[in-house]
Amino acid sequence: MSSAAPSVLRLPAFRHFLASRALSSMAFQGASVAIGWLVYDRTRNPFDLGLVGLAQFVPMLLLTFLVGHVADQFDRRRIALICQGVQAATMLVVVLGLWQGWLPTWGIFVAVTTMGAAVAFERPTMAALLPGIVPQEKLQTAIATSTSVMQTALIIGPSLGGLLYGLGPLAPFLVSGAFFVVAGYNVVSIPRPATPARRSPMTLDSVFAGVRFIWSRPVMLGTLSLDLFAVLLGGATALLPVYARDILEAGPVALGVLRTSPAIGAVAMSLFLTRFPLRRGVGRKMLWAVAVFGAATIVFAFSTSVVLSVAMLVVLGAADTVSVVIRSSLVQLLTPDEMRGRVNAVNSLFIGTSNQLGEFESGVLAGLIGPVAAVAFGGIGTIAVVLAWTQLFPALPKVDTLAG
Repeated sequence: MSSAAPSVLRLPAFRHFLASRALSSMAFQGASVAIGWLVYDRTRNPFDLGLVGLAQFVPMLLLTFLVGHVADQFDRRRIALICQGVQAATMLVVVLGLWQGWLPTWGIFVAVTTMGAAVAFERPTMAALLPGIVPQEKLQTAIATSTSVMQTALIIGPSLGGLLYGLGPLAPFLVSGAFFVVAGYNVVSIPRPATPARRSPMTLDSVFAGVRFIWSRPVMLGTLSLDLFAVLLGGATALLPVYARDILEAGPVALGVLRTSPAIGAVAMSLFLTRFPLRRGVGRKMLWAVAVFGAATIVFAFSTSVVLSVAMLVVLGAADTVSVVIRSSLVQLLTPDEMRGRVNAVNSLFIGTSNQLGEFESGVLAGLIGPVAAVAFGGIGTIAVVLAWTQLFPALPKVDTLAG
């Protein structure tokens, strides 16, 4: 078992896949941070920062079903290359506009929306590409390794974007553009699939085939909806600024540590799972992981100690990663290749929607009943969802292996 991660990393196609995903993610995250700073520097209106997030999210919401159909009809490597090329070109336009002084604020929002549309295509397409480049018996290890790399990118990307912006507003966009170019090189370096995608006309039936496929399989529906509601309810991270300033009274440095803590837990658990893959009882382990996520959220809610709060966020990130790896593996293994684009597009929408709406729910609830009660309610609700899902989806706790 200890050789699982090194063995999957010996596959050239998987190394190119990892490099492409990591570089693209760091580029997107770094550019997003820089755009936030740039917009706020210009407008001094916090509402505009919310609009930046909305401009990234709306394209994913609108394009989900089209994305899935396209990912199942065309070469997924070329789709990812086009997406990364569009993002690199967008960075170039932003750099030229800032350098020459002609880029208006509304133009920045156009750039953000363009990047959001490209990401809407890129993420599910890349997820659908993975099972075709690693053997099935190594898929769980590949997903755990990919999760670890992506979490690391989520830590490095925003930090790099902020650091580069401090050197000058052009720097983060230049570096992000270069990262997108190298990511594109890596994705086309992945060998062409042995079986080319079968083309078929886009109809209403084919576009929504992914939804029907998920709905007809209780294990997959239960797995995806469990994650959806758990993230929707457990949005403690959205209130971290409130905790850092008003509850823990610890200041901005502590806020940075708190924000990083879930990713640290996620990376640590991902590395553990690459060495010791889950073998049996995966359905029960997923349910337990989500329950631990809820319990850690409750403890965090009432904590007045920075150390305890950080520890609970690390546990929360680790538990979430167990759920992510099991869910991703089950979705990939239970889905035939010709459906993976559409199923992963729905999965991507579930994840994006739950994160966005989860932050919104936490903010609204905190305004009504206070931050501590809001976070505690989310943790209790998460545990309640786990208990309900064991009854609504009795096949879920019975899933033994990641073959379903």
